[in-house]
Amino acid sequence: MLKKKPSTKRRLKSQVVISMLIVCLFAVIVALPTLIVVPFIDPGGTERTATAMKQEKEVKETASVAVEVSRTASNTIETVPLETYVTRVVASEMPAEFELEALKAQAVAARTYVVRYMEDHQAENPEAIEVSDTTSDQVYKNEDELRQAWGKDYEEKMSKLMEAVEGTSGEIITYDGEPITPSFFSTSNGYTENAEDYWENPLPYLKSVESPWDKQSPKFADQKVIEIAEAEKLLGVKIDPNKLPGELKRNDSQRVAEVELGGQQFTGREIREKLGLKSTDFTLSLKDDHLIFETKGYGHGVGMSQYGANGMAGEGKSYKDILTYYYTDTEIDKLPAEGAKLVSK
Repeated sequence: MLKKKPSTKRRLKSQVVISMLIVCLFAVIVALPTLIVVPFIDPGGTERTATAMKQEKEVKETASVAVEVSRTASNTIETVPLETYVTRVVASEMPAEFELEALKAQAVAARTYVVRYMEDHQAENPEAIEVSDTTSDQVYKNEDELRQAWGKDYEEKMSKLMEAVEGTSGEIITYDGEPITPSFFSTSNGYTENAEDYWENPLPYLKSVESPWDKQSPKFADQKVIEIAEAEKLLGVKIDPNKLPGELKRNDSQRVAEVELGGQQFTGREIREKLGLKSTDFTLSLKDDHLIFETKGYGHGVGMSQYGANGMAGEGKSYKDILTYYYTDTEIDKLPAEGAKLVSK
C-alpha cells in the first residue's frame, strides 16, 4: 500500500516547529548557568544563594534524624537534623578561619558529644531528650544568628564549615567501641589536663598530653586584677595581705592543684570559677589592695585544645591525627544504626 506524500505546506510547517524547538533548547542551555547562580528570593524577601539553599537541604540527611535544642534566650525548642546541628555547633564553637582539618576534628567531636549525651539521657526521658545551646553542653546558634554575626561573610564561612562536616559525615570518636565524652577547650598552657585533676573522675582517653602549638594562640596569656575586698566576697574568706602570695601546689601539667587563701584551702578549679580566671595555671601577686592573677591558657584544659588542633592542622596533620592525639587510645568510627536511632524522631 502506497502512502501519500506530505504536501509542501505540511513539510514547511514541520520544519518551522523543529526550528522553534531548536531555538528554545539553545535558549535554555544558554540561560541554565545563569539560573543556577542567580540568588533565590523567597516570599519573605530573603535572598538565599546556592550555599544557603544547600544548607536548607540539611546537609544531605533525612529529616528523620534530629536533635532537639533548648534555646535559652527564647525558652523554646528548636528541632534540627543531626548534621545541621553539628554544622552550627562548629560555627559557634570554633573560628571559621581555622584550618579545614581542625574544623573537621571539631565536627567529629561535636557529633560525638550529642550522640553520647543522648545515650546517657535516653533512660531518663526518651521522648524529650534536649541539649542546651550554651557551654553547659555545646554552644549553638541558628542560621539567623550566624547571619547576623558573620554578615557578608556568611556564605563563604558556611561553605567551608559544611565541607568540614560533610567530610566527616556520621563519624564519631569511640573508646572500646563506645562514644566518648569529647571535652574540648580553647587554649592550653602547653599541656592538656587529666580528667581526674579537674573533674575528679578519671577517664582513660582524657589524659594529659603536650600541646606546644597553643603558645601561638592570642588567648595564651591573660591578667586579671581583683580588689581584695571583692575576692573576699567571692571566696567567702578574710584575706590577710601580709600572708600573700600563699603557696601554690601544682600538678604534672603545671596547673594549680591547691592554694591557701584566708586560712582556707581551695582547688585551682575553685579559684578559677569563683574569681572568673581564664585558666587554672596562674600566679598570684599583691599590689596595694589588689590581687593580680597572671594566667596561661584559656579553658578547663581537658581534652582537645582548639588552638592546638589548628596548630597541628597547620603542620599537615589530619583530623584523625588530631583527635587520636588529644583523645588517648581512641578510634574514629561510623555512627552505628542503633546510635542513629537515639536521635531519630
